Amino acid sequence: MPPSLPRPSDDIASDDHAFAAWAATVAGEQLVLLRAEGLTGTALKDAGDSVSHELLMGLLDQHRPDDSVLSEEGRDDAGRDQAARVWIVDPLDGTREFSEPPRDDWAVHVALWSDGDLVAGAVAQPGLTTTFHTGAPPTVPPRSAERPRMAVSRTRPPAFVESLAAEMGADLVPMGSAGAKVISVVRDVADAYVHAGGQYEWDSAAPVAVARAAGLFTSRIDGTPLVYNRRDPNLPDLIVCRPELAGAIVDFVRRRGV
Repeated sequence: MPPSLPRPSDDIASDDHAFAAWAATVAGEQLVLLRAEGLTGTALKDAGDSVSHELLMGLLDQHRPDDSVLSEEGRDDAGRDQAARVWIVDPLDGTREFSEPPRDDWAVHVALWSDGDLVAGAVAQPGLTTTFHTGAPPTVPPRSAERPRMAVSRTRPPAFVESLAAEMGADLVPMGSAGAKVISVVRDVADAYVHAGGQYEWDSAAPVAVARAAGLFTSRIDGTPLVYNRRDPNLPDLIVCRPELAGAIVDFVRRRGV
């Protein structure tokens, strides 16, 4: 193994849940070190994307050589949509926030799709020094706010969300990174994340895997299932929420024709 690549223990290497969590964690640790080197702006963004991508691709090639890979940073293996096992990776979700220390709303996503569905996933949030993963599904705390809270993009929230929030009596919680927004529902920082502004499979695969394992509701914005490992990785919308809010959100979307 090249000396630049960390080595997992045998029990981690042999278990997909543990391997996803470990890979996301070590990539996040490298990003924290990079962030401390003094780069700023575009240089830090580009370096973050590259460093995390190269590390994760090296780990997958070394420890899962027979699996296919789809990564935001330009890797889409030939025949990937016909493969039995596919790793769907976002090496740095929330690049803008990563480049704005000390913001913590950025993440590393590592998910495994197998034979029709997501089967493992991990979202590392180094700013919280925590990796949320399917090997030890997080427990969603009891809801702590009287009014529902909706996580939305801090830069480009969908236009309909304000109307949805008004109908539901909800407060908007702006933040970066799709992964951070999904995990905010897991953490009881928000109660729902509703998005329709355009995304790809790597934006949501790992967060959705974790959210499902935690017992949250996940779907397309019209209530239909989220489907991964398609030839075209565009997956522009999703809902992740506490189960008791799902009916009202889907009903609003269907009535408004969003």
